[in-house]
Amino acid sequence: MTRTESNPRGRAGDPHSRVCIIAGGGNLPGAIAEGLANTGLKPFVLMVEGEPDAEAGLERYDHETIALEDAPSLVARLRRRGITHVVMAGEIKRRPRVAAMRPGIGLLRFVPSLIRALAKGDDGLLRFVVEWLEKSGFKVVGAHEIVPDLIAVEGAFGNHSPSEADWRDIKAARIAAEAIGALDIGQGAVAIGGRAIALEGIEGTDAMLERVRDLRDHGRLAGKKRGVLVKCAKPGQEARTDLPSIGPRTVTGAHAAGLAGIAVEAGHSLVLDGPDMIAEANALGLFVIGLPPKDTP
Repeated sequence: MTRTESNPRGRAGDPHSRVCIIAGGGNLPGAIAEGLANTGLKPFVLMVEGEPDAEAGLERYDHETIALEDAPSLVARLRRRGITHVVMAGEIKRRPRVAAMRPGIGLLRFVPSLIRALAKGDDGLLRFVVEWLEKSGFKVVGAHEIVPDLIAVEGAFGNHSPSEADWRDIKAARIAAEAIGALDIGQGAVAIGGRAIALEGIEGTDAMLERVRDLRDHGRLAGKKRGVLVKCAKPGQEARTDLPSIGPRTVTGAHAAGLAGIAVEAGHSLVLDGPDMIAEANALGLFVIGLPPKDTP
């Protein structure tokens, strides 16, 4: 019998569940931990060394730290803690140094798959981790399954709405975001004046917005106003591990970059600290909207 089967109902919200958050950077790990705590569950947080933000406050929960190169010990650590469910959340800025890893017996049979996954980009590596954990008897769940209130819905989030020109930027940025998503590069793009001018890469959304801010006074962007950030899920993305997200920091960064607003794919994106984000957007005069998912007619 696997560990998941030993859970009477097999759900992360079950009082018999023991949930581990494998935590990287950003606000998402803290939002998940808080959501679990609010339901009376006590999460275990396994922080990836050097990745979590200090302001996330993860140390107040039962926690340990793990180096990426110690990943082969992951299954043993989870079993010692009685974990039934795992959620992976937050940004991991680097990849493990495979030469420094010492795979245990349980991981050895997955090594060929790991090597192939490392060559396939971020989504391929995340799919490998999910497969490894589930074959080891754990149930991997998405942040949206644990804290469903985080899922973006369609329509305007605050007091402001896009203009006709903003809708042209939304269309252009979404096409660009979907294109780079298909290449497993990133999840976001910025369009100004009806054309995409910045694509999210490995540096992440915040760094892309800083780049747009710096570009405002250069070249063909000089004097152009407004613009939109669009974030959407990669085609065929593993929804349990890497959904696009926005929060108050995204709004602040978009405003600093001179943008008019933010659009995200409803149903396939996460909104962190929603009330604070909406208040920030209202105060700064930005719109934030949820777009119909691509699979909606």
